[in-house]
Amino acid sequence: MKDAFLVVLQVVAPIFAIILGGYLAAARGWIDAAGFKGLNSFAFTLAAPALLFASGTAGHQGGGAAALAFFLGVGVLYVATLLGGRAAGLPLGTTGGLALDVAYGNTVMMGIPIVVAAFGQPGLSILIAILALHSMLLLGAATVIAEIAHNAKAAPLRLFVVTLAGMARNPVFMAVTAALIWSSLHLPMPAPARATLQMLGAAAAPVALFCLGGSLKGFNARASWRQTGVTVGLKLVALPVLVWAIGRAMGLAPMELAVAVIAAAMPTGANAFLLARRYATGTDASGAAVLVSTTLSILTLSVLLAYFTVG
Repeated sequence: MKDAFLVVLQVVAPIFAIILGGYLAAARGWIDAAGFKGLNSFAFTLAAPALLFASGTAGHQGGGAAALAFFLGVGVLYVATLLGGRAAGLPLGTTGGLALDVAYGNTVMMGIPIVVAAFGQPGLSILIAILALHSMLLLGAATVIAEIAHNAKAAPLRLFVVTLAGMARNPVFMAVTAALIWSSLHLPMPAPARATLQMLGAAAAPVALFCLGGSLKGFNARASWRQTGVTVGLKLVALPVLVWAIGRAMGLAPMELAVAVIAAAMPTGANAFLLARRYATGTDASGAAVLVSTTLSILTLSVLLAYFTVG
């Protein structure tokens, strides 16, 4: 248990350091609001699409069963959160953001180093199957819902047209679409182009975390503590349990089950906050979900790692 705790802490510490850097930059006036707006635009318009296209066209081998269990669990919880939020009277935009916070995890910055440390290259090979579709499916679906919510007052036909137009202007959705088409056609990716996309995409998560830190200057944690509690509980407890149950029912091999559950237990990813800020909906709630879930995941992930590696 102690070793698992140290592994998770070593991965989480740099994340908090980047968030703290963003907060200090805003609090000390090193970067003004216009600067953070530019950084946010860079991450959403260039870095995140590059990451999505690079991962979506990389291909993968093996891990299909684990990925199926993972996405079945994610899909069930995502839809249930959407329906539950609407039944509670929440606006579609708010509900869509909540569903993304519950389902979208930090599978890259935290998932990769933790899985490699615990399970080595065999575990990483399984995780790659999940990473190949994780951001594409969840951020793509969240973008569609955000566009519909953003244009909800339009007439049905105009809503359809405006939503399509908004999606066509959305860099994240277009990167997902382009990656799907590219992969379906089995087109080759020149090595220099892939290296460029990977270098650019590597900036997405740290820049998003830095912008999250910058937003904390005017952050009101008390305003959304109930929603944050529900979100974090669903993300760190309900989703891993759901994926574990599905994986057991499918008869997954021990390592496949472990990687799928560990991936599901990752805290809310910073790109969820990036999307919330882009559409100016639920930004505080999403930021709180990232912060609180990342903090508590030090304990929850340690317990899971101890269970799968010792038990």
